[in-house]
Amino acid sequence: MPEFEVAIFNQQVRDKVREGERHRDLSDDWADVHYIEVEAEDVSAARAKIQRKYPADRGYVIESVISM
Repeated sequence: MPEFEVAIFNQQVRDKVREGERHRDLSDDWADVHYIEVEAEDVSAARAKIQRKYPADRGYVIESVISM
C-alpha cells in the first residue's frame, strides 16, 4: 500500500501560543507542523484517515499530503 507524509498542526494551539497562553489539552509543540506517515490507497484516503484521528473541529489543520 502506498505511503504518504501528512503535515499537520493545530490552529487552536497556535492561537494560544501567540496570545502567551497554553492550550488546556495539547502541548505547545502542536503550534508547529508535525509530519505523520500513513499508509493509504491514495491522497484522499490518506487525508481522510488523518482527519479521523485529528479532526478539524478540534483545531487540526492539514497543511499537505505528499506521496513518499
